[in-house]
Amino acid sequence: MALGSGALMALSTAPLNAFPLAWVALVPLWMMVGSEPATLNPQPSKRVFLLALAWGIGYHGLALAWIRDLHPLTWLGIPWIGSVAIVLFAWSFITLWGAALVAIWAIGLSWVIRKRNDRSSWLTSSWHHVLVGTALWCGLEWLWSLGSLYWTSLSYTQSPGNLAILHLGQLSGPTTVTAAIVAVNGLIAEGWIRYQESEVRGQSNKAFYKLLSSAVVVVAVLHLVGYGLYSRPMAQFPEAALRVGLIQGNVPTRIKHTAEGRQQAVDGYVTGYERLADEGADAVLTPEGAFPFRWDDRDKAENSFYQAVQRKGRVGWLGTFVVQGDRLTQSLLTLTGDGQTLSRYNKLKIVPLGEYIPLRSILGVVINRLSPVQTDLLPGATDQTFETPFGRAIASICYDSAFPEVFRRQAATGGQFILTASNLDPYSEVLMAQHQAQDVMRAIETDRWAARATNTGYSGILDPHGRVQWRSQPRIYQLHTDTIYRRQTQTLYVRWGDWLTPLLGLAALGVVLQRQFLQSTTTP
Repeated sequence: MALGSGALMALSTAPLNAFPLAWVALVPLWMMVGSEPATLNPQPSKRVFLLALAWGIGYHGLALAWIRDLHPLTWLGIPWIGSVAIVLFAWSFITLWGAALVAIWAIGLSWVIRKRNDRSSWLTSSWHHVLVGTALWCGLEWLWSLGSLYWTSLSYTQSPGNLAILHLGQLSGPTTVTAAIVAVNGLIAEGWIRYQESEVRGQSNKAFYKLLSSAVVVVAVLHLVGYGLYSRPMAQFPEAALRVGLIQGNVPTRIKHTAEGRQQAVDGYVTGYERLADEGADAVLTPEGAFPFRWDDRDKAENSFYQAVQRKGRVGWLGTFVVQGDRLTQSLLTLTGDGQTLSRYNKLKIVPLGEYIPLRSILGVVINRLSPVQTDLLPGATDQTFETPFGRAIASICYDSAFPEVFRRQAATGGQFILTASNLDPYSEVLMAQHQAQDVMRAIETDRWAARATNTGYSGILDPHGRVQWRSQPRIYQLHTDTIYRRQTQTLYVRWGDWLTPLLGLAALGVVLQRQFLQSTTTP
């Protein structure tokens, strides 16, 4: 049951988008954690841990199933059996990482539930459990986001299907959406627990009805608040318009670093830039690593893409590699028609195993790398800004899209529109849909237009309400020109960051301390 309910939570993510399931999929685990009589199992930690681990494997494992698309890695010189082993290791490790957080949450919640004091009513205790469970989950997700394996936050189960609730992200980021989902699941679970207990004891079912009706009211109110934010009109002034051209190069990673692949990339991006410039694009955005070789400003005059930019005089945003010391950065450059490299954004969140090897002294013996890049990439600085001739932009490269703080920080320092450059090859449309879902959330949270250029799909244009204005077809070479608008608004989240997590934490700590105090005063 735990494994299955975790899988139901996974079904709520893109591309299936069965987002209503997320509002009930945590209920079975919560009930199993909270309803086991302490008298029957005075040391339940092991059982709770295993149940939560099963739920986490069901959720994270199924939602991250696209990792299997890494196989085969034979083009990197890795034997077939080695390729299978590497992909299974990556999938299992990342799944268990997320599942372990669920297990920690469940053990913490179980401890709080078993500390119920007789002076508290059943209803009061249930509200306390919901508060602590919500605060603990949000706190663990916040810690998780500080690392390099963050992707399957509960908040992204609502993207892109439930745009109204995603607008709560404008208040305190994705934590607001996660807190709403956990709280509603908790209210329903606590209601059913109280119903079962009242049936056994022959007591009234008032607590059950109050908790269940509270869950309904919370869902309705939160969606109404979100819809109110979603319904606000967007001011789109002609002077803020920007015509952006997108190139989806569709150059497979397995050939990108061969002579044939390099030439295909150069021809495709140079021709695409020229066509989009002729169509009236003010600037052209290319994907992550569009030019799969090192960019050197000293030799740029011999680069055919740079020559095309000089001929056409339109801005080019070029995804490439740049040497920094003895290492490389995955970068997005602003090339202007007058020969300047105006700005550079270095990918902040680099991919473990693909772009660097964590614990190299241990894993480096087994796994050389999952990328043809022959050195660990250097991550960018957290305080980067990305200047363009049209104003400051919010830049993002591929994996950055999963980390809302990357976007919030740039929006707070004056970023007026979002530029996302991604690769996404060799993954299926499942990852393409999930990556777009991440950018939908970032556009809403920062109240910004977003332009997405990917190697294989989905490239697209998003408005500040998260609506997809245009989306490419996957795995084809495609060009598109569209209009986005520069904006200088600042949402509450952009100004204050994630203020909800510490507030929930303080409230939950107060509840726990109060109950500990009451427990000590009633103990003989």
